[in-house]
Amino acid sequence: MQKHLDLLLEKKHSDPHSFLGLHDDVIRIFCPKKETLFLEINNKNVEAKNIDKRGLFEYRLDKKIKNLDYKIYLSTGNLIHDPYAFETTLINEDIQNFLNNDHSNLYNILGAHKRVINDVKGVEFSVFAPNAIGVAVTGDFNDFDGKINPLKNVNNSGIWQIFIPSVDWGSLYKFEITTSSGNVLVKSDPFAYFTELRPHNSAIVSNLESFHWEDNSWLNNRKDKNLNKPINIYEVHLQSWAQGEEFFLNYRDLAHKLASYLKKMGFNYIEIMPIMEHPLDDSWGYQVTGFFAITSRYGSLEDFQYFVNYMHKNKIGVILDWVPAHFPVDDFALNKFDGTYLFEPENKALREHPQWTTSIFDYKKNYIQNFLISSAIFYLDKYHIDGLRVDAVSSMLYLDFGRDKSQWKENKLGDNKNIEATQFIKKLNKKVLERYPDVLMIAEEATAYKGVTDKKSLGFDFKWNMGWMRDILKYFMEPINKREEAQNDLTFSIMYAFNEKFILPFSHDEVVHEKKSLFNKMRGDNIFEKFANYRLLYSYMICHPGKKLTFMGSEIAQIKEWDNFSVISWDLLKNPNHKKYQDFVRDINHLYLEARALYEDDFSFDGFKWVDITDKKNSVISYLRISKKSKLLCVHNFSKNVLKNYFLKLENIEKVNLIFNTNLEKYLGNEKELERVKITSNGLYFDIAAFTTLIFEVQIDQ
Repeated sequence: MQKHLDLLLEKKHSDPHSFLGLHDDVIRIFCPKKETLFLEINNKNVEAKNIDKRGLFEYRLDKKIKNLDYKIYLSTGNLIHDPYAFETTLINEDIQNFLNNDHSNLYNILGAHKRVINDVKGVEFSVFAPNAIGVAVTGDFNDFDGKINPLKNVNNSGIWQIFIPSVDWGSLYKFEITTSSGNVLVKSDPFAYFTELRPHNSAIVSNLESFHWEDNSWLNNRKDKNLNKPINIYEVHLQSWAQGEEFFLNYRDLAHKLASYLKKMGFNYIEIMPIMEHPLDDSWGYQVTGFFAITSRYGSLEDFQYFVNYMHKNKIGVILDWVPAHFPVDDFALNKFDGTYLFEPENKALREHPQWTTSIFDYKKNYIQNFLISSAIFYLDKYHIDGLRVDAVSSMLYLDFGRDKSQWKENKLGDNKNIEATQFIKKLNKKVLERYPDVLMIAEEATAYKGVTDKKSLGFDFKWNMGWMRDILKYFMEPINKREEAQNDLTFSIMYAFNEKFILPFSHDEVVHEKKSLFNKMRGDNIFEKFANYRLLYSYMICHPGKKLTFMGSEIAQIKEWDNFSVISWDLLKNPNHKKYQDFVRDINHLYLEARALYEDDFSFDGFKWVDITDKKNSVISYLRISKKSKLLCVHNFSKNVLKNYFLKLENIEKVNLIFNTNLEKYLGNEKELERVKITSNGLYFDIAAFTTLIFEVQIDQ
């Protein structure tokens, strides 16, 4: 008995159920802050004996009873069943699959879950801490006292568990973990669904099953997965898209404001920068501490479910940024979780990310793979998310990412690939798309790694085309009189445009950290030329093969760099120049959504054909975008020259119709209406203004 008591007091007991609770003719209760303790046994009140002043109480029975025949009086006067009257429910199959095989539903097992066991309601707490010598759950239900509710190490699996009848929705809790060296760590639950608003970090017992979804129609239509559809993504940082009187707008308010705006502007997907729980606003969500918890900054779990549901009812897909590449070293979270490097590698060189001062997951550990894959599937399951944009894939693929030669070693094959991370990514995509074949898996990957969207390789659906983005912005930032020499920067992307399934991104990374806003990257001798170039840039993205992504604020020609603490400069829309640019984006977005030739075949030369890339003198390029039933001719004048009666050789034209001109007055250009085009036997003549895109609908006799 003394040994058991010492272990309880030292927070080192691995099987408190073997000592506490009902055992033959004695009930043992450990309440270190109480001097007296009363029980109710078969509806009769009795007083337990304090056999040790450090908090151990016993009651000797004169006849046998069952585990649920007695209750404990709390200091509040409430009666509860004894937590140690309930056996743990964790089954061996789940343990073995988690540790040694595949388990993608860990969020239903680990963490805090409302259960009904033997007709008794309560919450079951479970946490993985294999190197701990003691684990306790603390919360507002036990005065955050780590001695009252120690957990059991189930079958010595490293998964600790307890069922506490008194706990209900909304209860705050943490885990106290006693390490092998005797230190006690206070940790937030890695599987928490919800936590307190920063800077607090207690987990909150939360219900994800009560929301009434109304998006069956959307989900049923989604089942017919088709990548040959228009995908026009609006990338959003919720905190700085709009703010309320209390700084953060609620998910529900954001849903209504955003859905209306997206529909008006012709965006059919929203991509939200990480809303998994994170302690630091300045990380924009990319340093995650809660891989199963949406941030409490914008409201409750149901509020976010409402957000997704509302988007779906308005025919808008929801993509979340998801960050499996690293995690912050905050003491309350995953860092040295049970006193050892549980989530991270032992090897310091592999563990520390030198650029971000974060820790990297140890992808060779089977339980880490299951942890991360469960996290990915969790958002698809519980929140009906339509896609995950996997952040920082390059940092996962390469051992030397962000490191100098002294900070990494070659793998066993003698190169710089991270074999374990690569295998994890393949498994991630395989498991996610097996279960949810209709969602989109998107890689933010910045290198020439082959096979990112090949199902026989990494297996993503899409890859961000960072090369195109870098080349096109480099081109637009060059002096205009140098464009004749730099035309290759415009056209080179077609050389590899169909090697992967690409998304063309103008993302948040390009408008922050002294990179200027997109608008301020534009050249021009005056404001009208700058706006003309900006329209030219956006229209080139719309016409170029690949799906589209635009960061918020770019569509109103935001002047200042993005600041996550400041709202988008919506007041700019009072200026006619910016309002006309927004109108241009709206109109060309809707053209994109309606014109099949701009999206139906983004992934092969069947959907694209050069017409002329030789006119470097005038900095003009032209090409066809092709669908099964239509063709569009896209012509871009990147020079400051107004080209009158410009001839473009294109044989066998039967009919041509100019359907979009970026230089119209309603877009801040100087033309009132669409110009007529003259067709000849071997081509067509037209006028094209400086810094202008023209889009023609054409019929060609083949």
